[in-house]
Amino acid sequence: MGMITEIVIAFFLVVSGVFGLVGSFGLIKLQSTLQRLHAPTKATTLGVGGVLIASMLYFLLVKGSFSFHELLITLFLFLTAPITANFIAKTFMQAHLKDSDLPPTGRDHGWSLYDMPPGSTED
Repeated sequence: MGMITEIVIAFFLVVSGVFGLVGSFGLIKLQSTLQRLHAPTKATTLGVGGVLIASMLYFLLVKGSFSFHELLITLFLFLTAPITANFIAKTFMQAHLKDSDLPPTGRDHGWSLYDMPPGSTED
């Protein structure tokens, strides 16, 4: 294995470790749920994603085989982590905030959690 290959793989592992550590520290130190939500989302996306990219590079550059499974896991992770964070944030907003607590949106129907969209009927 060449020196440049080792440096590139080590770089991705170190960067992913730093993001994992910072995300864990943020999860412990931040006070509100919405602040805590940000730290593990970044740790998951960038930390685990960095490990998967390092593993893909290892198998491609050292073993000579492309790891399609890890590419799919990385893409799935990059797509699902932000969507999951959005769902958790909306659930927190619906459970803990009132419409009057939120800033105005400048639209006719305000926040999507509290106002009915055009053309819908309220039960």
